[in-house]
Amino acid sequence: MSRTLGVSALALTASAAFAQGNSPYSRYGLGDLVSPTHISNRGMGGISAGDADFNHINFNNPASYSQLLGFAQVRNKKRLSSGRAIFDVGVHIDQRTLREPGRTDKFTASDVNLAYIQVGVPLRHNWGLVFGIRPISRVSYDIVEAGRFTNGDSIRTQFSGNGGAYLPSIGTGFSIGSLSLGANIGYLFGNRESNSERYFENDSVAFYQGLFRSNSSFGKIFFNFGAQYYIKLGGGRTDSASARLAKRGQLQFLRLGVAGNVRQSLGGTQNQTIGTFTFDPGGTLTDTVLSRKDVSGTVVYPSSLTSGFMLGGLTGGGASWTAGADVVYTKWSEYRFFGVADAVTDNMLFRAGAQIAPSPRESFFSRVAYRAGFGVGKDYITAGGELPYWSASAGFGFNLGHFNSQARNQATLVNLGFEYQNRGNNNSLLKENTFRLSIGLSLSDAWFIKRKYD
Repeated sequence: MSRTLGVSALALTASAAFAQGNSPYSRYGLGDLVSPTHISNRGMGGISAGDADFNHINFNNPASYSQLLGFAQVRNKKRLSSGRAIFDVGVHIDQRTLREPGRTDKFTASDVNLAYIQVGVPLRHNWGLVFGIRPISRVSYDIVEAGRFTNGDSIRTQFSGNGGAYLPSIGTGFSIGSLSLGANIGYLFGNRESNSERYFENDSVAFYQGLFRSNSSFGKIFFNFGAQYYIKLGGGRTDSASARLAKRGQLQFLRLGVAGNVRQSLGGTQNQTIGTFTFDPGGTLTDTVLSRKDVSGTVVYPSSLTSGFMLGGLTGGGASWTAGADVVYTKWSEYRFFGVADAVTDNMLFRAGAQIAPSPRESFFSRVAYRAGFGVGKDYITAGGELPYWSASAGFGFNLGHFNSQARNQATLVNLGFEYQNRGNNNSLLKENTFRLSIGLSLSDAWFIKRKYD
């Protein structure tokens, strides 16, 4: 009973707030995982391991911080002459649809959430610093399971929960030649409230209703790492064919990347209450069977590794392009929540995507970056069986340029991402489809300019 999804469309309670979302699968593990990538990467299927760009912050791989734009002084290479700071912020709007295979009815819920807030500054040439905050996971569900005893009496169990996890962090990345290394350190914290209420329905006998409530909070220092290796293509040889290839700018670079974290234990406390009530479970309990306060425990966050590449260059007409792929492996079998395993499993995802930006010297639309990508694998939740996963995405990057005459060093980029995600199939107890609209702003300005007077 404790692992029952309550998955029929009719069982999904209609009292769930429209703006709060409702995902029965968020009852398991850490909940629904928030995409750990920038919105420009989301439009490319979510690839990030080999991405490094001074126009946005790739916080999934801190090695990319080395590419924040900074110029060294001519006389002293160790000091910064000028550079560009970046302020990155993003939000996403999710519309989730739940269906039980074989039924025509469905349940839809929508919500709006913060994607990230990040600030990046170059410290020196090939050395950058980034700090910010982003959500890791989100818990939001309200489901009902109905049944009958053999004597005909009805029983109804309502499962509800909310919470989530967040990561404020600071990180740095630097490059030595073609190799870039980076790391983030932060404080991963979160909370989770879970309620199970059981109602007995009998016309002749009055029963008390049952309640199980758990409130948990956790947090600890958390770190992850990243590395990238840059390979210049089309150069290094002197024959005429290679010279023509380099002149056209084709196959200019290949960047290999890896990022991840080791298994980490987060300290926490938990309150549990088991009791009975008459009408309102939020009021005074009729009888408290068990009450435990401030029980210490740990939440084990699993190890994860993302590896991939990004290839890019220029076409003969001056358009730039990039394409790449990632493989993401997370060992969710390590996960524990206050010593208890859950309906989760190790999972692997494959992601691929590409971007093309026409010549920036033409019209407004020729300066737009066009993106597309996809992902395929399996979800880490196993409640009701293994859940196949796939996604398709598209996106646009609008470079608004430098239009403020009073602040000529400022630049603004608007990123839009459109994602469709599918979790489960006709063999699953519940299919979940999510359409996500992501909107991001990348604002940059001169970080430091060393003036020189004659």
